Amino acid sequence: MVRLPYTTALTTLFSYGLLFAFGQLRDFFRKLIDWFKAKNVKGYAPICLGLEDFYVRRLYLRIQDCFGRPIASAPDSWFDVVERYSNDSNKTLQRTSNTTRCLNLGSYNYLGFAAADEYCTPRVIESLKKYSPSTCSVRVDGGTTKLHTELEELVACFVGKPAAILFGMGYVTNSAIIPCLIGKGGLIISDSLNHNSIVNGARGSGATVRVFQHNSPAHLEDVLREQIAGGQPRTHRPWKKIIVIVEGIYSMEGELCKLPEIIAVCKKYKAYTYLDEAHSIGAVGQSGRGVCELLGVDPGDVDIMMGTFTKSFGSCGGYIAASKEIIQHLKHSCPAHLYATSMSPPAVQQVISAIKVILGEDGSNRGAQKLARIRENSNFFRSELKKMGFEVLGDNDSPVMPIMLYNPAKIPAFSRECLRQKVAVVTVAFPATPLLLARARICISASHTREDLLKALDVISRVGDLVGIKYFPAEAPKIAEAGHGKLE
Repeated sequence: MVRLPYTTALTTLFSYGLLFAFGQLRDFFRKLIDWFKAKNVKGYAPICLGLEDFYVRRLYLRIQDCFGRPIASAPDSWFDVVERYSNDSNKTLQRTSNTTRCLNLGSYNYLGFAAADEYCTPRVIESLKKYSPSTCSVRVDGGTTKLHTELEELVACFVGKPAAILFGMGYVTNSAIIPCLIGKGGLIISDSLNHNSIVNGARGSGATVRVFQHNSPAHLEDVLREQIAGGQPRTHRPWKKIIVIVEGIYSMEGELCKLPEIIAVCKKYKAYTYLDEAHSIGAVGQSGRGVCELLGVDPGDVDIMMGTFTKSFGSCGGYIAASKEIIQHLKHSCPAHLYATSMSPPAVQQVISAIKVILGEDGSNRGAQKLARIRENSNFFRSELKKMGFEVLGDNDSPVMPIMLYNPAKIPAFSRECLRQKVAVVTVAFPATPLLLARARICISASHTREDLLKALDVISRVGDLVGIKYFPAEAPKIAEAGHGKLE
């Protein structure tokens, strides 16, 4: 949990206040000019109106060159970033034909499967020739190939559940599934920092939604006890069902879920557990089976396991793994299964091949090497950032490590300076994070070499000094300490 220092909070609030004040002033003069110029008023209400539109126009557009940067190569450890320019103070950005080769610290390519792979790529090309890029149909019509069935069985076996179902998009896996599992008269208890796809799925379900403090089993128990005692609103009848939703690795925090404690609370109060493993499946655990394996939790104790193929497997889409009864229910009721085009066959083949590499079924130990490397790279990089004095969120073994920036002026300064020194980073601000908690999110890959990581650390350290985001004192180098000891 982030503990924002008072001085940092005050300076950040002052910066945002200044931006809002000047933005409102500019809007006032713009309205005056438009009022004098306006001749034919059509009577339509503006579509874009309110604080969201104000934030986009007066804050986001000033620094939009730091977001949505197009790339011109595979998202490997190094990739080509397309150069852009603006002639209207960043209101619009124009692409050029020039690219810059940059070290990639932003993609979710945790195991390095997003680039060409000696085992995966030939099989993906073969599946493309055999099945074409799309099935052009939904799963219940002509959109189920032999590959889809094979992957569902493979995923179920990989995560340790009886059955699984595939979806063409990770976001939809949450937002479309949750309303099929619970509705009016049900209770969803969600972690306060759950992903937006979970939030929208919970809102769309019609169930009552309650939030517990981030990663706090004690507060979860308090909420469960209070809600079970009170029952449904107005009628006070018992809840039809209760589902607790958590993530394996929180994508904006880099923290591991306290899964054993949360499952113990859910069992005590007979609540179902829904685990989102988008960022953890394939990336953590001795054999890449996610937080259950890492934290010693029996997959049978988790009722619904969700994950995506966009991070560790270098593909697209998502899955739900659960009991055969739940999966059968979803196949008959979920709109994303009944009405959406099925997952692209080459994308399915990519996941199948990646899982086989992870399990060593390709006849090599490359999968084990990748898992060892992502763990080693992540822990090394996190440790070095902390030694330099950065405020780094998250836990060991997590490949996601946010560096806190806070002040709005430091968001573009950090991003642009890193890019100038050929290191591509992702900066995240409101509304993806709370207004005062802007950060740079570093994603480490097994494809990064030690030289890559050392270069990134050198650049980030120099930029951190320049921008002023080293909020803690740096540790003294061990070499200097050793030399001092010898002199004594």
